[in-house]
Amino acid sequence: MTKTQPLSGYTLPVFACAAALAALRCLREGIQSLESVSVNLLEPQITAEIPIEQASVLKTGTALGVTRSDPGDNLDLTRNTPVWAMVELGREGEGEQIKIVGGEGIGHHKAGGGAAIYDYAMRLLRSNLSRELARGEKITVTLILPSGRQLATRTSNEAFGVVEGLSLLGTTGISQPLSAPGQLEVYREQLQQKAERFDTLVFCIGENGLDLARQQGINPDRLVKTANWLGPLLVEAGYQGVRSILLFGYHGKLMKLAAGIFHTHHHLADGRREILTAYCAKAGMPADACSAIFAAATAEEAIGQLRALDAETGSTWVDRIYGDIARQIDLRSSDCIFTHTNLHIPVGSVMFGRDRKIIVKSDIGDTFMTQIC
Repeated sequence: MTKTQPLSGYTLPVFACAAALAALRCLREGIQSLESVSVNLLEPQITAEIPIEQASVLKTGTALGVTRSDPGDNLDLTRNTPVWAMVELGREGEGEQIKIVGGEGIGHHKAGGGAAIYDYAMRLLRSNLSRELARGEKITVTLILPSGRQLATRTSNEAFGVVEGLSLLGTTGISQPLSAPGQLEVYREQLQQKAERFDTLVFCIGENGLDLARQQGINPDRLVKTANWLGPLLVEAGYQGVRSILLFGYHGKLMKLAAGIFHTHHHLADGRREILTAYCAKAGMPADACSAIFAAATAEEAIGQLRALDAETGSTWVDRIYGDIARQIDLRSSDCIFTHTNLHIPVGSVMFGRDRKIIVKSDIGDTFMTQIC
């Protein structure tokens, strides 16, 4: 049977850029029936043709462009969400040539308050829009995600310090279908190739884990990006004869494995606060402290409470609780492989926080890190 390669789409910054281009052309050329605009993605160096839903002059010197997000074959909550850009012509000699502002639905950083519009989005917008401007001409671009505030409640943005909206993040214009079922087959093939070269592989859920693992001195060729498909890929590693596995991930994702949750996408399964609260109770924390952990909005807030309690009382709750969780992750992961393959394969784990600092290494994980770094 022929395998179908999952289709990629584009990241949110690409649609924001397309909407801004449409608004600018509407202002400059009076065109209100644009079908599409061409966006140079920069990363990669290709041009994408993005459909435009609407473009209209709002008042003299101001226009609005509208498009819709298409992330490809991906379980992405931004699919089909409207992306707006309002472009206002400025006066010559005032401020920077292209000023980019986060409007409604664009999140902002809780610490500092700046809009969550990251480097790639900024470069993409400035590069594409500057080609359309005459010398000395200046514009202000206000990016708007009408559904952004609502959608953000279904993400882990707040755990990473972004509140009241979505981020325009990413390092590329291509949206890789990390969660689409067809992507699992691609990951399996990549794992099979790496299993031919290494006895120990390092599983990373996302880009943060991959980057931090490299910083720790782990050979990038050992790294396997799993997205949320940890269970199937653990089993595949067993079938491929891998001798040992190191799990390297954000604690809010990886702790789910301690409860036997092996597909970690939050749309399918969660339980982070329940897991952490259970381990707090097991470690003997007072009931009121356990209740506070259960009430925490995010895993990051919860570990912040544990650290504050440690600082206040001189205790070691973080080390004890996360040590227990890490050991259980190792056991449940190894059992998952054994259940499907009848093979005993040791699994170690390393968990890090939002600050990208390691919180805990299990004993097995620490041993594996020493061996491969």
